[in-house]
Amino acid sequence: MGDEMWTLRERHKEFDPGLVYGNNPDLFTVEFHHGGEFSTFPDITYERGKVDFVDKVNSELFSVIIMNEMILSLGYSKKDVMKYHFKIPGEDLDFGLRPLSNDSDVISLLKYSQNHKDEDSDFIVDEDKLVQDFSVDMDEFRSVVDFDISEEGEEIINDEDEVDLDDFDSLSESENDTTLQKAVRSIRKNKKKAKESMDCPFYVGQAFSDRDSIKSLVKKFAIESRRQFRRIYICLHALKEGFKICRRELLGLDGCFMKGPFPGQILTAVGVDANNGIYPVAYALVESETFSSWSWFLECLGEDLDLAFNSNFTFISDRQKGIIPAIAKVFPSAEHRYCLRHIHENMKQKWRGQKFKNMLWSCASATTTQWFDKCMKAVLTEDKDLHDWLKEIPPRHWSRSHFCGRSKCDVLLNNLCEVFNRQLVDGRDKPIITCLEFIREYLMKRIVLVHKMISKCQGPLTPTATKIFEKVKSDASEYTVIWCGVSKYQVSGPAQDQKTVDVDQRTCSCMKWELTGMPCRHAVACIWNMATHGLDDGIVEKWVDPCYWLETWKKVYAHIINPINGRDLWTPSSCPTTLTAPKHHKQVGRPKKKRKKSAEEVRELSQTISTSGKMSRKGNTVTCDKCKKKGHNSRTCKGQEERTQH
Repeated sequence: MGDEMWTLRERHKEFDPGLVYGNNPDLFTVEFHHGGEFSTFPDITYERGKVDFVDKVNSELFSVIIMNEMILSLGYSKKDVMKYHFKIPGEDLDFGLRPLSNDSDVISLLKYSQNHKDEDSDFIVDEDKLVQDFSVDMDEFRSVVDFDISEEGEEIINDEDEVDLDDFDSLSESENDTTLQKAVRSIRKNKKKAKESMDCPFYVGQAFSDRDSIKSLVKKFAIESRRQFRRIYICLHALKEGFKICRRELLGLDGCFMKGPFPGQILTAVGVDANNGIYPVAYALVESETFSSWSWFLECLGEDLDLAFNSNFTFISDRQKGIIPAIAKVFPSAEHRYCLRHIHENMKQKWRGQKFKNMLWSCASATTTQWFDKCMKAVLTEDKDLHDWLKEIPPRHWSRSHFCGRSKCDVLLNNLCEVFNRQLVDGRDKPIITCLEFIREYLMKRIVLVHKMISKCQGPLTPTATKIFEKVKSDASEYTVIWCGVSKYQVSGPAQDQKTVDVDQRTCSCMKWELTGMPCRHAVACIWNMATHGLDDGIVEKWVDPCYWLETWKKVYAHIINPINGRDLWTPSSCPTTLTAPKHHKQVGRPKKKRKKSAEEVRELSQTISTSGKMSRKGNTVTCDKCKKKGHNSRTCKGQEERTQH
């Protein structure tokens, strides 16, 4: 096996990825299905095969050659003819199979293996608000795109330029310059002269009749005829119209860096669809994240979505540079939520550990002011400095108890944009136009994938909404209801949980119905009580806000992104202004694809790896092989073994 460290594991053996991998983002597991055969299309299945697992596979070393070694360890010989395929997560075998025969295919596989490795493993996950998304295969885009793009404005020294180094005359007064330095200076000087002489209306000894004629000529040449690219904003019509149908007035805002030779950042605005999935609305390529660029982006976004100056729209962000004053300027009445993950990231610099993390989450997830005050009091009792630190952040930005219910969404994490930005990694190292085309094609293909998902769905609600609401109905079965007359009810349940519900106003004192638009367990119990007295038909799904309906989901994605012709059929612009490319700089080394980790994440990762190169067991719980209970191993097991039937 060499230095690859991968190990073979049989299917029936237990495996704890948290214990084996810890926070190491480079290790993953390969699940092998072999020795069987595929059925015919459609509804392809893999029949009569075996399943084995290979753990501790290093993504930095993984290749087809390593795959061959793994196959040999499964009992096959070098003479056996093998064809490798991998399945895209979440797809079926009809449309999710991809070949695995070269390095390009391996890179595609690794892209899916790393989809969930950039998450902060030390942060609690909101299981009820997981963002849904679909894996879009962009390999076809990368295979047909023309990378040999000549961008105007690039300063590149061609290898064809020949310089006579033997008889070279110095262009400067310095005699200490090397011959190579003199040659390079000569080439740059000649190029500079060539640029200055191109269509220049000025010449030595030129006379002007008055000052106004000089100003007019300077303005025409320097300002009107040549302008350098700075920003571009894009909001496709299909996405704009679809978002207006979503009925959820919330957008996540974020930015990510370009990785290629042209500097800049991509700003994104991403909403939530009826299935709690991401819904990209608009994006822009700007020079950097500043107050100016964010203000410009929000103004363009407001025009497309018809947001007035006094709009009560809801935004959630990571508190990037310039975004807080930009939102306050463009939409002073808007609700601005701060991503709780980044608040926790700042908090960990001084207050680390599970205890403080749980306290922060309790305060943020509280849905009433009384509950929030109780949680903050617990923080004050534990650590006054942490309490004072949290008090400096207004709770309206990070606690559900102070959110308004207009957005029909109570998310605390800005993973909307993070999920979308992760899909753009392969396009961010391309030239500007190619990057924008990559994003457009991704959005176009994503809509098609959602159409396939919708065609398989049934019922009044979307799949994710159905799953969440089934849990609510299960909890509601434990509650008793007292009718107080008209439309008001008193609802009591376990753990002295007693709330009041007004079904006409669609409100509950726990505030969850107002925040999410979905009846809480107290409201569901009331609706069932109404049905027993003939006041309602008892179908609780019809009380759910239309933003969760399957019909709404269909209407949102009925707007498709139309295809466009290639560059050879694009109509040249009639604008007299010449738009030059931004300053080009050649990148050193291989472009980085992974997210840049914070200093705190790097510190935690380094602590999980010992000096011997193995993952540390610190913080992990041992599971006994005999009794399957946690807290001890098989050596110290004291007869707690339980018999199980297989």
